Amino acid sequence: MSMFTQKMRMLTSVVMDSDREKVVKALLEKGVMEFVHIGTLPAEKMQKLSQHASTVPRAALTDMRIRIETLLREGSVSLPDIEKTDIDNLPSLDMEASRRALDRLSGSLDTIRAQQREINQKMNFYREIIRYSSEKNDEYLDLRVGSINHGDSKDLAARLDAIGGVFLFSSKPLVSLTLRRDSARVSDVMDKFGWTESTDAEAQKGAMSEAMGEAREKVRNLESELKALSEESSKRIRDKADDLCALWVNVRVNELCEHVESYFSYTKNTTLFSGWVPEEDTDTISKTIYDVTGGRCIIEWTEASQVAPEEVPVSMTSPKILRPFERMVDNYSTPEYGSINPTPFTAIAYLCMFALMFADLGQGFVLLLVGILGTVYYRKNPLKKDGLISRYLCNLLLYLGPASMVGGILFGSCFGLGIFPPLWFDYEAVVAGEPAAGLVQSVYDILGITIKFGICVIYLGLILNWINLVRKKRYFELVFDKNGLVGGVVYTIGIWFAYGFVGSGYREFPSAPWFMPILLICLALVVIKGPLGYILGRRSGKPKESVGRVAIDTIMDFVVEVLELFSGFLSNTLSFMRVAGLGIAHASLMSAFYQMAAMPDNAIASIAIAVIGNVLVIVLEGLSAGIQSLRLNYYEFFTKYFTGHGIAFEPVGLKSRIVVD
Repeated sequence: MSMFTQKMRMLTSVVMDSDREKVVKALLEKGVMEFVHIGTLPAEKMQKLSQHASTVPRAALTDMRIRIETLLREGSVSLPDIEKTDIDNLPSLDMEASRRALDRLSGSLDTIRAQQREINQKMNFYREIIRYSSEKNDEYLDLRVGSINHGDSKDLAARLDAIGGVFLFSSKPLVSLTLRRDSARVSDVMDKFGWTESTDAEAQKGAMSEAMGEAREKVRNLESELKALSEESSKRIRDKADDLCALWVNVRVNELCEHVESYFSYTKNTTLFSGWVPEEDTDTISKTIYDVTGGRCIIEWTEASQVAPEEVPVSMTSPKILRPFERMVDNYSTPEYGSINPTPFTAIAYLCMFALMFADLGQGFVLLLVGILGTVYYRKNPLKKDGLISRYLCNLLLYLGPASMVGGILFGSCFGLGIFPPLWFDYEAVVAGEPAAGLVQSVYDILGITIKFGICVIYLGLILNWINLVRKKRYFELVFDKNGLVGGVVYTIGIWFAYGFVGSGYREFPSAPWFMPILLICLALVVIKGPLGYILGRRSGKPKESVGRVAIDTIMDFVVEVLELFSGFLSNTLSFMRVAGLGIAHASLMSAFYQMAAMPDNAIASIAIAVIGNVLVIVLEGLSAGIQSLRLNYYEFFTKYFTGHGIAFEPVGLKSRIVVD
């Protein structure tokens, strides 16, 4: 793993048009190149180049791939992995024949789908009746109990089935339960059979109960029929799974090839293409192109330093174990090329914050267990949609659970109980106001710990920012920026000043001969930042401005910078008190639930209250701790050093699931 984003180089190559297909497949197999359109050549040369003329529209390939994936998903068949042998032995794609084969399979499933739609409609109808009855909304139901004077009850039931409802006509009296909105149609049919309504109140009550039982039985039967139809549909798809998977591989490879070739430009006999490759893969890509073309190629490499940084794609080389935290970084933004890789620092900061806020050995084990079970479940069911606990959350719990357990060991907490001695201090005892050994005696000491932790995080962010600025040679920002050296010095002075004031028992401010000169120097640097920046900007070609405009901008910038330096750093530091706040709330809630559990005389009730309390704390406090840890990373840590102007590196290869146009 590199501490910085991965170094990139741009490949520009010319190959013979006869070797184009082999080059495309070889580059897809490597899957380490992000293709770009040729845009750096002179205009007169670009006019001599032509674009790729597709034999099969890429939209048609995409539509067919999605169609196959839908069928495979319906049959619970996982998508196959594309191997090198699939490319080497790839048959030609006959779009028309493939479309006919898919039409035949879809046609054989249409009858089943029509039956499924019909069954679903019936189930929804019966469920609506059941819902109205259970909610005591009898005004939406039409219950009739009686007899017919002429005709056959079976004939009556057949005609009423077309309307829909529950009909018990095998015994006396006859029972009809329909929706009130259909009462007029039901009356028209019943009048033809001479329906006579019963006046027996007991029969009315019993009829409703029987009708509800019949409705539930019909729903169960329809669910069984629906399940059988789904299994039949899946079986038909699985019988064709090999053909569908082979066709998907063929369509997918052709789609990827079309995507790659859309970036190619052509002369009469040659093909020109370009793209970004990680520096560590440049030799491999060069050798691959030489090998497949037999040396009939020209390869040029352009260093990333010769291109504007905002145009270079960014690849973060984090190990697989840090993948959940890399996703946190991606959700925020993509870092600028050449800057520090935030992933490992995010992982450390996030886990430490979570461990301080949710420190419990037993509850951490529950989180770990949920993460393990969820991960195993999703691996066994790769086509299953994410539920309330998503795949990503399950992966994250594999880290948060152990972090919470470590915190529990440090503070001697297991399901909110001090059943073993803490390695650091007894968190619950301190929150409860009980005498505790060591330096931590009160909640104020806990607040102090989290503030010190926040100071360390902020200093780390400043140092990472200084490293980024030195690498980018932005020395002006390094010195004058609020997150630069001036900001670091002011923050250090502020920390010294605050600790001196607190150390005196809030009675007097600290004093030192160096304090005022250094502070005045920092303020002077903030003042000259505007004029000096204007002078440097003029040298680089920025437009000229009046002296008055420069003076006003300097004053305004000075006021804003001073406010941000003092109030901004202060709020950033105090924001870490929420770490202590959630930790104290966690201990207080567990104490409250155990006090409630001790109230009932019944042991089972006490255990139930304790269990419910733990579940609520795990869900609510765990969620709060996770969100607050993310917030502190994004708004207090990232803002000190993270520059999110990067473009994510998206190489095209056989493992690519999405083609970005």
